[in-house]
Amino acid sequence: MSRRHIGKQSTIASPNIAIVGAGRLATFLAVELSDAGFTITEIMARDSPSSLRRARALAAKVGARAVLANSVTLDATLLWFCVPDREIRKAALFLADHLAARVLVDQSVKLRFALHSSGALSSHELDSLRKAGAAVASAHPLMTFVAGAHPSLAGVPFAMEGDAPAIRIARRIVRELGGESFALPASRKAAYHAWATLTSPLLLAFLVTLEEAARAAGLEREDARRKSLPIIRQTLENYSRLGPAQSFSGPLIRGDAATVAKHLAVLKKHPGCREVYVALARSALRGLPVKNRNELKRLLRN
Repeated sequence: MSRRHIGKQSTIASPNIAIVGAGRLATFLAVELSDAGFTITEIMARDSPSSLRRARALAAKVGARAVLANSVTLDATLLWFCVPDREIRKAALFLADHLAARVLVDQSVKLRFALHSSGALSSHELDSLRKAGAAVASAHPLMTFVAGAHPSLAGVPFAMEGDAPAIRIARRIVRELGGESFALPASRKAAYHAWATLTSPLLLAFLVTLEEAARAAGLEREDARRKSLPIIRQTLENYSRLGPAQSFSGPLIRGDAATVAKHLAVLKKHPGCREVYVALARSALRGLPVKNRNELKRLLRN
């Protein structure tokens, strides 16, 4: 396959797609793609009973074939890797070798594009497929995918970088899924993923810290969760509508050092919670409207 050939094929409106992986993201994405009218040809599983079982269940949902790596046919236009970061390069290298062997005996191979959905890694993880003639890119959805939840992709941003033909086809697919896309230089991917990690997994870690603080006030975790949700929801609504400065409230914006001192004293029995409180209060001093800043700084140093 030549780059010239790939360029001509980049106008494909609705590519057939093979999914590499059968985990949470692969399951969600394959179903969404199928529902949006894309043909899913294969679900490629690892050589383990549990992975093959998941692949077969997913393939049955989307009208695809469940295959192992050594039996993949690569009869799709686009490969989409939905595997852990550490497995992307190895899987791409195997499939590039498989593709090269196919091309030697079958010049009608359709594969033109390859994507992966790692937030932290660049499209260079797919260099072996790039060298084999495919246009490659990374396309990471800024969304959380967990068992028991089925989020909408409406308005979800996908961070993209890589070869222009692959980005064009990825943007077209994302539009069909209801999402949005934006360009991200490869050099920014680690910083982007740190932001994404703060946005969901570490936000969840903060919410667990809230439960610990509520236990200090005598509440059980489940009760604390229920009682916290109205103010959390309103804070997010305020943040969305008014921005951070206009949404800020509480003792720091008033410069109430005496109240902050009481908080720090009671949280000495909960050092993990106190550590988070201090870190976030210092962050507020840097980026939010705070009165009595110097006294609060001294207090938070202790």
